[in-house]
Amino acid sequence: MAHDIIFFLAPDVETAASTRLQGPGKDFDSVTCRYIEPDSAIAEWDMYFEAPSAEAPPLEQLYAWRPWPEWVTAPLNDGIEVFALPKRLTRALGKATSAGLDELAGRWIARLRSEGGDDMTDDDLLAVLQGIARLAASAAHTGGGLYSWSF
Repeated sequence: MAHDIIFFLAPDVETAASTRLQGPGKDFDSVTCRYIEPDSAIAEWDMYFEAPSAEAPPLEQLYAWRPWPEWVTAPLNDGIEVFALPKRLTRALGKATSAGLDELAGRWIARLRSEGGDDMTDDDLLAVLQGIARLAASAAHTGGGLYSWSF
């Protein structure tokens, strides 16, 4: 489980890759959260927008989901990962309604609780999703991409 996760906007993959060692920093519009698995969260969000449902998918269905987020840089043994969110997910998040984000947050929280119980993040996950949706809407206007950096 990643300790620190930053979802951020970058103009291109090369710029996103340049954040690998230091993180996105203050130069990037970003949303921070802690103690989630960014790749499975990204896959779950993508799955939700392809087939909306208030029920969390079974884990085997989630882990079989494609496309799984792609690494921007190859993973090394230091635990740092930089993922690109799929373009279709970025578009869907940017167009999401408040009700849709609320339903997705409820489903995501239910899955995290079932997996981690009291060890779940104490971040306001609806606020995290709302912030990421704001970034996604901005990506649509700027032509940039949405990425996640985690350690």
